[in-house]
Amino acid sequence: MVGTFNTVEEGIIGTKTLEPKLVFLDVKIKNKTGFDYLKQVGDINFNIVFTTGFEIYAVEAFKFSALDYLLKPIDKEDFHASVLKLKNVDENSTLKNKIDVLFHNLKVNNTFQRISIATIDGYLFIEVSDILYCKADINYTHIYTKQGDKITTSKTLKTFEKLLLNNHFFRVHNSRLVNLFYVKKYTKGKGCYLTMNDNTKIDVSIRRKDEFIKKFIDLS
Repeated sequence: MVGTFNTVEEGIIGTKTLEPKLVFLDVKIKNKTGFDYLKQVGDINFNIVFTTGFEIYAVEAFKFSALDYLLKPIDKEDFHASVLKLKNVDENSTLKNKIDVLFHNLKVNNTFQRISIATIDGYLFIEVSDILYCKADINYTHIYTKQGDKITTSKTLKTFEKLLLNNHFFRVHNSRLVNLFYVKKYTKGKGCYLTMNDNTKIDVSIRRKDEFIKKFIDLS
């Protein structure tokens, strides 16, 4: 550890003087925030791990941005895992894009508009509104967009279900999570199914049917 600072102003001076490789950044710093620090510090050529208590909205924003964070009180194992990850992966190459996504989403109330998706080649940064549906493939998820793209990530469908819960997504089947805004038609019957805007047909499981109909009607 090369230094600790208790205000945004001290942190900025310390960063420029000490040139750290990794900064643990609190969300609340006196009467300012870690976001104030990021906006004022200039070029960010170091990795960042946010530390926070119960700022649920900020935690959700970190998840959408794929930025590392630790919840207080900080668990020793979580701390070591976070440091080890940053040792083994070059996070710096996409950090600016992740922070851009974070700042964009922090301006929005209740729902987030952009998401960082980890792929085999790095990260993709897309609009949540571009996602038609997500399809589970064991421990992978295929994300289909309205532009016709298919994005594969090693995150599970359950991860995206939790992440997109407040963005009008609904898990209609064990293996399908749909954007309700892009459901073109609901066909009822013994084997009920949806027709999406791209004409993809998606089965709706019997046990999820009633909840889907309620959410779909509420959205209409």
